[in-house]
Amino acid sequence: MASAPNVATKANRPPRPKVVEAPQVRILLGSSYPLGPGKVRLLEAVGRTGSISAAARAANMSYRRAWVLIDEVNHLFRGPLVETTTGGKGGGGARITELGETALARYHAIEAKVRSVVEGEVASLAELLAPPRKRSSG
Repeated sequence: MASAPNVATKANRPPRPKVVEAPQVRILLGSSYPLGPGKVRLLEAVGRTGSISAAARAANMSYRRAWVLIDEVNHLFRGPLVETTTGGKGGGGARITELGETALARYHAIEAKVRSVVEGEVASLAELLAPPRKRSSG
């Protein structure tokens, strides 16, 4: 008697994640992406936590990756979006600058416009996807 094939190895890929019908906006200016979902999530986490390490944890990324992204946005814009203070007795910290707040607000305005324009098309495209596969037990 043959055993049932392992679903994960049969297709050689993991099950498709749950479909969320929302486009992700990445802004391309010239040859760089100054803002996209990951950078925005990180910057907002810095604003909430006042800490790059806490923001990295909240954004589910490594501390090094967070530093690289913050350094990147700080150099892509005309001024820093995040300012840091060095540690000491009270510890260091980080904060979103006024320019950073303005950049985030403009990104969210663009994101809202994109979503309102394409939401019907995204839902129609999502209807064409195969249903998620059921996980086999055991």
